[in-house]
Amino acid sequence: MEPSAEAEYAAFQEKVKRTIYLDNLSHQVTKAVLENALNQFGNVMNVQFIPAYFMSSICAALVEMESIKQAEEIIRDVGESPFMISGMPRPVRAQKAQMEMFDDRPKKSHKRIVCHWMDPSHPNFEVAKKFKNLTKKHAAEASFLMEQQLAEEEKLHNQQAETLKANYKKYELIDGAQNDGTVKRLAACYNTKLMDG
Repeated sequence: MEPSAEAEYAAFQEKVKRTIYLDNLSHQVTKAVLENALNQFGNVMNVQFIPAYFMSSICAALVEMESIKQAEEIIRDVGESPFMISGMPRPVRAQKAQMEMFDDRPKKSHKRIVCHWMDPSHPNFEVAKKFKNLTKKHAAEASFLMEQQLAEEEKLHNQQAETLKANYKKYELIDGAQNDGTVKRLAACYNTKLMDG
C-alpha cells in the first residue's frame, strides 16, 4: 500500500472509532432532529442515514462525533437507559460502527471481484446453488423477524396511547368535578374539609 493510501486508511479508521451506529429510528427522524438529540452528549460532525431495504418504517444512521470519548459515552448511556427520539415508543439502540457499514470506505488492496455464470456441469455448481438458497432463506428470516418486532412495537404504541387517553379523561373528570362544585357538595355530604393546594 502506498503512503498516501495508508494515511487515508488510518484517517478512515479514526473516523470509524468516532462513529456510532443508531438503529430502531423512526423514518420521521431527520438529520436536524438527530443532531439536536445527540448534541447534548457532544458535537455531531456528520449524520448519514442508512436505508432499510426490508422495512420502510424503521431506519438506521451512522453518526460521527467529534471525539472517540463522546461516541463511547453515547453508546454507554443509551445502553443503560432508554433513549427516545421524536417521542417514538421504541428506544433507539446504539453500538460502535463497523468498517463494513461505510459505503465510502477506502480499499486496502486493489483486488477485483469478478462474477460470472456457472455452468451446471461445473464441480462447484451445487455448492453455489446451496449458498444462493441459504442467502434467500436468511433474507426471509430477517424479514420475518423484523415484521414480528414491528408488530410488537405497534402493540406497545397502541397500549401507551390508550393509557394516555384514559389518564387524560381521568384528569378531565377531576377538573370538571372541581369546576362545577361537585367536589364541594360531596365534601359537605360526607362532612369532610377540602384541603387547598
